[in-house]
Amino acid sequence: MTYLGRRIRELREAKGFLLRQVAAYIEADTALVSKLERGERKAQKNQLKKIAAFLEVDEKELELLWLADKIIDDIDQEPQGLNALNFVQGELAK
Repeated sequence: MTYLGRRIRELREAKGFLLRQVAAYIEADTALVSKLERGERKAQKNQLKKIAAFLEVDEKELELLWLADKIIDDIDQEPQGLNALNFVQGELAK
């Protein structure tokens, strides 16, 4: 499960919504929303906006988690990924 998927599920369940209700609002099928929550599919940026609106959460919160998941996925696949991230972090701190 991804950070974004976990958060979407937490928000959806806390508000008592079914997967199909979220899916209908974002004009997608229920299977897609389920896969987003389980981290089996990556959300598109335009879907984040709709999901945030439906779940009444700040879009920036979901965007942060979306980007974090994307970075983690990229770094995980590279032997020097963590070293590159540390390098970039140092460069940004300057």
